Amino acid sequence: MARQKILVVGAGFAGVACVHRLERSLAPGEADVALVAPFSYQLYLPLLPQVASGVLTPQSVAVSLRRSQRHRTRIIPGGAIGVDHQAKVCVVRKITGEIVNEPYDYLVLTPGSITRTFDIPGLLDNARGMKTLAEAAYIRDHVIAQLDLADASQDEAERASRLQFVVVGGGYAGTETAACLQRLTVNAAKRYPRLDPKLIKWHLIDIAPKLMPELGDKLGSSALEILRGRGIEVSLGVSVAKAAPEEVTFTDGRVLPCRTLIWTAGVAASPLMRTLDSDTVKGRLVVTPEMTVPGTEGVFALGDAAAVPDLAAGDGAICPPTAQHAMRQGKKVAANIVAAVRRQPLRPYEHKDLGLVVDLGGRDAVSKPLGIELRGMPAQAVARGYHWSALRTNVARTRVMTNWLLNAVAGDDFVRTGFQAQKRATLREFEHTDAYLTDDQIREQVRGGTALKG
Repeated sequence: MARQKILVVGAGFAGVACVHRLERSLAPGEADVALVAPFSYQLYLPLLPQVASGVLTPQSVAVSLRRSQRHRTRIIPGGAIGVDHQAKVCVVRKITGEIVNEPYDYLVLTPGSITRTFDIPGLLDNARGMKTLAEAAYIRDHVIAQLDLADASQDEAERASRLQFVVVGGGYAGTETAACLQRLTVNAAKRYPRLDPKLIKWHLIDIAPKLMPELGDKLGSSALEILRGRGIEVSLGVSVAKAAPEEVTFTDGRVLPCRTLIWTAGVAASPLMRTLDSDTVKGRLVVTPEMTVPGTEGVFALGDAAAVPDLAAGDGAICPPTAQHAMRQGKKVAANIVAAVRRQPLRPYEHKDLGLVVDLGGRDAVSKPLGIELRGMPAQAVARGYHWSALRTNVARTRVMTNWLLNAVAGDDFVRTGFQAQKRATLREFEHTDAYLTDDQIREQVRGGTALKG
């Protein structure tokens, strides 16, 4: 009997957890496992704000996919751009542009999410995201460049606009990004004697009436108090009406001279989900509690791209797109695939949320582990302890801990690398939302059965 082919799409928390559990659970020769991933690392996304602020190096949050104990998984460098359920073929575009067909017996869809955007004039061309390692590295260079250019400028209007920074999104990503980068610029201002620190202004805006409502009123208010106490202007019930290269117009009518707009207003499921001819909920693929896709054979979906029922919460809730759920879903799907290969029954996913952690930089943090509300250093210890333990390899843990200790002892550095000086890290450049095939293109590619150039 031919060995079963298991194809995992995506190397985020869910995909990597699934692959590692499969490697440990499957007997040699029982199945072939392949992983489709555009990069050779798993990105620890929750720590990106600390990369942008220079507390952590990019390499410390990019955990190598090849640091595996078994090395049994074939890694396909590229991204899935379409699936033919009837032919059981996933169409993959490699990083070379070559388009190939990957047959499967079991398909695990974990393509993750993209930055959620709206039809706002100028947004895609002038906003910067915080979703990829490249974006975080670019934003750090960009922010430091604004300080350099403002310091060198003789034009007061230019200087003022370069020292205004806007972050959109009052969730975890936006709040941590604003907090960490504001701390960086405050510390950097000491190195720019010609700059008035009072001119450096950070704005955090969100259309919601509360900051991080998942934390509850008390901790949300504490976070708001910390941010405002550090000089960050927080505007709730407000969004962006128009984005231009040198100014931002808010929905409340304010026009702010600004060269830096960071957009973190939520996430949306990967556009791959729209090509699958299956039911979706707000873009996320509808799945059973066992994380199978109804109406398909051997297809599982999980993580940010799937509407996984939250059995622990009940009342028809679906699991939030968090790393905590994604890692556990990946392990459960791996167990279910092993069960399917061995003709055993599948089991549903159920997990009670363990809590939330928000690192605001330095000694500032708010956390809610197991429902216990914490602030300050205790919250910071819980937040960093959780992130440190969630890193997959000891090498990654060592790098992160070393970076934290070095930053605590030596403070921030303000080096502008210039690696991406010729590329504007806007949402249009970094969010590859137009890479997917239509139904007709998928069928034509699968029928052809040959590798093409994209």
